[in-house]
Amino acid sequence: MTSAATAPSTDTVQHAAASPEHPQPYRELGLKDDEYARIREILGRRPTDAELAMYAVMWSEHCSYKSSKVHLAYFGETTTDAMRERMLAGIGENAGVVEIGDGWAVTFKVESHNHPSYVEPYQGAATGVGGIVRDIMAMGARPVAVADPLRFGPADAPDTARVLPGVVAGVGGYGNSLGLPNIGGEVVFDTGYLGNPLVNALCVGAMRTEDLHLAFASGVGNKIILFGARTGLDGIGGVSVLASETFGEETGRKKLPSVQVGDPFTEKVLIECCLELFHAGLVVGIQDLGGAGLACATSELASAGDGGMHVDLDAVQLRASGMTPAEILSSESQERMCAVVRPEDVDAFMAVCRKWDTLATVIGEVTDGERLVIDWHGETVVDVPPRTVAHEGPVYRRPVARSDRQDQLVADTPDRLPRPAAPSELHAEVLRMAASPNLCSRAWVTDQYDRYVRGNTASAQPADAGVVRIDESTGRGVAVATDCNARFVALDPYAGAQLALAEAVRNVATSGAVPLAVTNCLNFGSPEDPHVMWQFQQAVRGLADGCAQLGIPVTGGNVSFYNQTGERPILPTPVVGVLGVLEDVATRVPSGFRRDGDTVVLLGDTRDELGGSEWAHVVHGHLGGRPPVVDLAAEARLAALLARAAADRLLTGSHDLSDGGLAQALVESCLVGGHGAAVVLPPLDPFVALFSESAGRVLVTVAADKVDEVLSRARDAGVPATVLGTTGGAALAVEGLPELPLAALRSAWEGTLPALFG
Repeated sequence: MTSAATAPSTDTVQHAAASPEHPQPYRELGLKDDEYARIREILGRRPTDAELAMYAVMWSEHCSYKSSKVHLAYFGETTTDAMRERMLAGIGENAGVVEIGDGWAVTFKVESHNHPSYVEPYQGAATGVGGIVRDIMAMGARPVAVADPLRFGPADAPDTARVLPGVVAGVGGYGNSLGLPNIGGEVVFDTGYLGNPLVNALCVGAMRTEDLHLAFASGVGNKIILFGARTGLDGIGGVSVLASETFGEETGRKKLPSVQVGDPFTEKVLIECCLELFHAGLVVGIQDLGGAGLACATSELASAGDGGMHVDLDAVQLRASGMTPAEILSSESQERMCAVVRPEDVDAFMAVCRKWDTLATVIGEVTDGERLVIDWHGETVVDVPPRTVAHEGPVYRRPVARSDRQDQLVADTPDRLPRPAAPSELHAEVLRMAASPNLCSRAWVTDQYDRYVRGNTASAQPADAGVVRIDESTGRGVAVATDCNARFVALDPYAGAQLALAEAVRNVATSGAVPLAVTNCLNFGSPEDPHVMWQFQQAVRGLADGCAQLGIPVTGGNVSFYNQTGERPILPTPVVGVLGVLEDVATRVPSGFRRDGDTVVLLGDTRDELGGSEWAHVVHGHLGGRPPVVDLAAEARLAALLARAAADRLLTGSHDLSDGGLAQALVESCLVGGHGAAVVLPPLDPFVALFSESAGRVLVTVAADKVDEVLSRARDAGVPATVLGTTGGAALAVEGLPELPLAALRSAWEGTLPALFG
């Protein structure tokens, strides 16, 4: 192990001022000519190597949101005062925080780790979990659960076989080691993700409202303490292209990959250390070290504070010899936090860190100036206005244009596709769909995750929403769901984003929770493609308008651009996470048919809507037409009905209708609950009744003596309700179709992923 003081001298501010024509590799670091020129204008000279590294990583798309800011502002424009009432922290903080009652607050956020997970699947996914957990820690909360929305290329593609097992093992390996239950997420397969999988990670944390902490460096003379793991060469280049020998001479060191290397056991100790520091009142401000590492933590803390900051890189504890200032500042080594601490509290802070065997070092202090000054080996290597690094980067108004290919896509409706009509054909189609990669059991994946560690998980996969208890004395808890049908978004980005929101709200509502807040992870192709920017703009506006209509605020999120293989972008994928509140998790509604003799009721209307459907995708490889109509007022009525019925214990089971329509909802309800059913389809074309993916529908089961009450409440709420049949037996019996024994359904549903991935 080494400290920074042993490394050689490098480019200083004094040297930079004296050598204005010194060539610098700014293009290799992802900076444009005009961006480099602007940096020189800001500084009044050329930047030092360390300054250039800081600007490069902080002005990247990942950190600066330079192509998305102009569109993301719409979230703020559409958020009303009423939506803000329960928000303690929102967009711009490490994670959103909302009050949930009884003095409790919950923080949650979803972020992407797509590109690292393609390069090195295990570590890319593992450190994605670690990074989002630290975002939650930085708010002052204890992480209580994680979830993982995942998307891959075709299930039978060789590259999927390479990537998926490592990603799943990384998610499980890190989360399980932290002792955090994995309560939700998705696994989706589509050609659109071949060569560019999406690995999004969500974390939920809980705290008392008075324990909220924010990221700012305030109070002249307060100390800056870096604590957690040592800083190494791993992770350099995580948010920009920064090779270890980009600056200075070739060192002969082994070049480490740009993907971070995680240590969940170090992070587990760091969680407990942070919580004790918070509870002891020893922290003024705090920031985790994720993307852009120390460059981000120092510049963001200083920028959000009321003064400047001085940092001495010689004090940074390293785990590699010969690291340059640029490398130290840009390293994304995991399990590190940066805290602002009053001088009189430093000894107590260090004592807590020693107790938890956590390395901690004072690396600087808050100053009364307006500059971020960083020294190295006795000389100044960084002297910048911190806001220009952290918050005043480039802002682009990229060209936005709807491509002609969108018209072609919409015009290619699924009406031309041959539909099964004979009972035997419909029977075969139900089995085929149940065994398809996007509809089959996810147990091969979820069995690798610990879903019930800590004992507070009330529901987890395969439930529609994960439910975790927050307050053990009252039973108060939260439900979380993530959703996005990217095919719907491709067909109509505005409506598709609202459909993702509606499905996530509906999944939370099926548990009995009241939807309260939204987070998002907006995964798109290159922002330099006008059609991609049109998709992005429309999706943002659709999501923001939808949240405004439902009265549910967006509390934060993430944008991930440049998700494409060559010139082919991924399907536009705005993943939406919704958090809801249950007064008592004992009232949650389980998924599936849990007992014999209950009445099966379909809530909501079914229409002939197959555009972007799973049936069109699985059977015909087709994508075209228009997505289902989204009616957010109807979704709100349905959600309210479900929450009230759950609180009054009127429902014995609940399952939303989405991918695969009613057919798949019936199959999953039978298999998850372990009981069959005899049902009569609604008075429609049987194919439409079974496979339409109309939104705003939920399948519920009700005890026989409660049916009239539920139907009456549905009428009063303006929610269509149709009695389909009764649960019981060892088969799914749909009138007019050959019987489907549960054993045959289970064989089809559970066999696909193990056959593909071993």
